[in-house]
Amino acid sequence: MQNKTSSVQVISRAANILRTLRDHPKGLSLSQIAKEVGLARSTVQRIVYTLEQENFVAQVSASGGIRLGPEIAMLAAAVHSDLREEIRPFLIQLSKEVNETVDLSVLDNGKVLFVDQIIAPHPLQATSQPGAAFPLHCTANGKAILASLPITEVENLLPEQLTKYTDTTITNRNELLKELEAARKEGVTYAREEHIHGICAVGAVVFDRMKNLSAISIPLPTTRFYGNEEKLATALRKTCQQIHQHFEIEK
Repeated sequence: MQNKTSSVQVISRAANILRTLRDHPKGLSLSQIAKEVGLARSTVQRIVYTLEQENFVAQVSASGGIRLGPEIAMLAAAVHSDLREEIRPFLIQLSKEVNETVDLSVLDNGKVLFVDQIIAPHPLQATSQPGAAFPLHCTANGKAILASLPITEVENLLPEQLTKYTDTTITNRNELLKELEAARKEGVTYAREEHIHGICAVGAVVFDRMKNLSAISIPLPTTRFYGNEEKLATALRKTCQQIHQHFEIEK
């Protein structure tokens, strides 16, 4: 019985370490991990060594920092695949309703990762290949993910100086945090040519039964965005509500 209890405890501790590293995509030292999870450094070192052997964690550099490893990405990809298939009919319906491209993306290692896309039949359109990764602070799907996270996680994910991609990119963290606060109340986020000139988008998040979050966004050229923001936002909110009803999640 003692061995069984001990084994369960080790699994629980390993899970806590993995969750902690999830919130720190740039990596943590063993001492930092130990402080975060409330365990002795020697205990953390043993667990991290085992996780590293299984590729669940990896060293950031020779300095010894630890981050999530490639095996986690493989497991996440399997979850994303199942989620993608379940959500896809709703994305198709939304794309037909607004006659625009619709993207599905997830948070991955401090960036927003595209995992699915429904392409609208327009000669002029905004598309990103599934597998592409974009920054969080200047994309509608990235902002939607940030707006859904606790403020401590947002601060961990955002660098002090935000990279400027266009003239309208928000580079001040406090300014972005204010926009995210407003987005939480509105239920959607916007990107107005902040990542790529000529491209705007509206985004929102959905949760599955396991409380994993994904972002749905509608990217489109500026010529079809301005003046249609509310129409796009309304359609997106409705789709998110339908997905939550499908997953039997109260929002």
